[in-house]
Amino acid sequence: MSAIVLNEVDPKKRRFLIAATSVVGAGAAVAVAVPFVGSMFPSARALAAGAPIEVDLVKIEPGQMLTVEFRGAPHWVIKRTPEMLAQLAKNDKLLADPKSEGSKQPEYAKNEARAMKPEIFVARGVCTHLGCSPTFRKEIAAADLGADWPGGFFCPCHQSKFDMSGRVFAGMPAPTNLVIPPYKFLADSKLLIGDDSKA
Repeated sequence: MSAIVLNEVDPKKRRFLIAATSVVGAGAAVAVAVPFVGSMFPSARALAAGAPIEVDLVKIEPGQMLTVEFRGAPHWVIKRTPEMLAQLAKNDKLLADPKSEGSKQPEYAKNEARAMKPEIFVARGVCTHLGCSPTFRKEIAAADLGADWPGGFFCPCHQSKFDMSGRVFAGMPAPTNLVIPPYKFLADSKLLIGDDSKA
């Protein structure tokens, strides 16, 4: 007859319990670490938000504007008409910075049209005053903007006005012309905003 001995340690059971506890503990540590480490890397959506964006110009009719989001801000692509381009030279004497000397744009957009190709205008759609998004007001002599309104952009927040090249009119709250982002043409009908590097 065997006697039951209390407090006797079974080495096999002890090793099994230690091994099982270690495996469960390691699994829990991995389960906690994976989301934490994963949160340290930008998501695919965040990466996509900062990536250059392609714009199909076929969708835009002359005189129309397309708005796309790039790096959290609206960006405009406008297919300007010959009449819109002809008006630009008439605006110089009304502008704060007609030659865009104090404004931000790539070197290839430092001209009257502020564009690589005059008929395609690309701009960051954010007022340089306090960050509102101006409205596209292409109609000439709009009743609410005055008989001398040449068409362009109007910021409803503080009434800054810009011409069709995003150049600010003199005496407005906005200190500089609208920002022109880097861009390049991938084809005659395809634009890439956010990258102007050579291939």
